Amino acid sequence: MSGHSKWSTIKRKKGAADAKRSKLFSKIVKEIQVAVKEGGPDEDVNPRLRLAIQNSKGVNMPKDNIVRAINKASSDGANFQEVTFEGYGPGGIAVFVECLTDNNNRTVSVIRSIFTKRNGTLGTNGSLSFLFDRKGVFTVPKGEIDADEFELELIDAGAEDIEDEGDVYIITTALEDFGNIQKKLDELKLEAENAELQRIPNDTKELEPEAALRFLKMAEDFEDDDDVQNVFHNLKMTDELINFLENN
Repeated sequence: MSGHSKWSTIKRKKGAADAKRSKLFSKIVKEIQVAVKEGGPDEDVNPRLRLAIQNSKGVNMPKDNIVRAINKASSDGANFQEVTFEGYGPGGIAVFVECLTDNNNRTVSVIRSIFTKRNGTLGTNGSLSFLFDRKGVFTVPKGEIDADEFELELIDAGAEDIEDEGDVYIITTALEDFGNIQKKLDELKLEAENAELQRIPNDTKELEPEAALRFLKMAEDFEDDDDVQNVFHNLKMTDELINFLENN
């Protein structure tokens, strides 16, 4: 998990200052709309909506954007379909792509094109599911948190791993304990910067930095597409690779 969390932290820091913020807003707006369609506009009784709104605050999305997204979905917003794609990228790295789309044919075409352009192979759905476990991952700003007390409280609530990543803690939990951790953070009056279900690889593959960068360029192509919500992979994030990425 350590390398995975470090890569998430690098992306979070880089993303805070670049043009990808608007794309991030777009992805969260979609998640809000899907949540409203699925469970209604009241976040008090719709946990998926509550989570999407929480994540919107973590990236400083204006409140007006949130209200517009909820209102649009409540009236006659677009109906988004959840679709996933699995395959292999350069170097034999497994990749799992989650999308929300209102045009499945368009999305399939774009995803297939990226795999082809980056010398990857699109597989069949379910072919890589065994390589990934669904986990809850929370990013919590340190603030004035008492580290020892915080760790004990979270472990008691079901946290499997708590990593110190400089200005934040990365908390990982089993899928079934995701709600328990959310509840515990609420009790501690702590607001996560980001909270989501991720697909964590149970086996990783190591590549030389240059080869790894070729794969990560493909991953970024996926992330840049408007229909893509999340990209997960099993590239091992070694210290050598982390240093290479931080300086390139």
